[in-house]
Amino acid sequence: MAVIGISGSYGGLNLGDEAILAATLPQLRAARPDAELVVFSRNPDHTRANHDCDRVLCPRGALRDEIEPEVRRLDLLLLGGGGILYDAEARTYLREVTMAQDLGVPTFAYAIGIGPLRSLEERQAVREGMEHMAGISVRELSAKHLLEEIGLRRPVTVTADPALLLEPEPYPAEDLRRHGISLERRLVGMSVREPGGAAPDLMAQPYHDLLASTADYIIHRYDCDVLFVPMEMADVREAHRVMSLMDRVDHAHLLPFGAPPRRVLGLMEHLRMAVGMRLHFLIFAALSGVPLMPLPYASKVADLVRSLGLPEAVAIPHPRTGLFLAEMDRAWDDGSTLLVDRAGRLDPLKDQSRRNVPLALAAMREGV
Repeated sequence: MAVIGISGSYGGLNLGDEAILAATLPQLRAARPDAELVVFSRNPDHTRANHDCDRVLCPRGALRDEIEPEVRRLDLLLLGGGGILYDAEARTYLREVTMAQDLGVPTFAYAIGIGPLRSLEERQAVREGMEHMAGISVRELSAKHLLEEIGLRRPVTVTADPALLLEPEPYPAEDLRRHGISLERRLVGMSVREPGGAAPDLMAQPYHDLLASTADYIIHRYDCDVLFVPMEMADVREAHRVMSLMDRVDHAHLLPFGAPPRRVLGLMEHLRMAVGMRLHFLIFAALSGVPLMPLPYASKVADLVRSLGLPEAVAIPHPRTGLFLAEMDRAWDDGSTLLVDRAGRLDPLKDQSRRNVPLALAAMREGV
């Protein structure tokens, strides 16, 4: 029986990462029904409760002697997906990869996101880790460009985010009402994120001001309520900060954090439009046929916008509120400009996403 490990930012901390895992594990099961699936998680209890896996390990804080026997028994270790290789975190996520490579276990970079990588030490660590991979797939073209920039000479395949294959679960209207969210007025979803290692250029005050002005404009101009959708716990704090700057906060709501990704994907059917920053919030909107106004804060979001064929949006960290509101106003009147062409754009991206698992399994030990 094959033993396949998957390592990433799992454990309920980020809804996008959970969506990747929720979409990937069933594909692995379908492709290799005989395989034991092992997840390296930052919160094993959460992963066991929410995902169909056979074994869960917590490498953070564990000694090498505790983790090495678990890595040694693997026939394949997947790193990713998701944007986990960035400054201050890359070497942490590469720890089990390096161990597996030292033990002769094949490793595969699975629909990985790369960057920002400004630290020379992090660049070197990523380059060395990728050089010894049995194969590499990245979810956006900018990640391939960055790998080439840091000196990687291995072949890199550009695929697409695994979460594009996630299936929705209904989010009943009565559950929204229990959270004090009425459906009597139309809802526009908004997504914010915090500054940090994955968004080093993000300046809190300008984008808070932009989102607060946008939320007030939506409420006044379109007669809608605004629903802030947190994709990780830190987004709750950021949403409260934006709401504190609003004039019409009486028409703003905050969805409690913690719903599983399929449920949040199902939530999208209640939205008239989606406005915001988080990558997987925008992916969920695109999958649901909801018009979306992106605010790219990083190359991965800009890449998604281009791949979906949407108009170029005002990019953070240098937003111009008037221009953004004018673009949104035009788009509201002609919603087709914000709709993703499913047959021409979304379906091909899904096909690219389906390549990830076969590419990964091709890197497994021979004869397994």
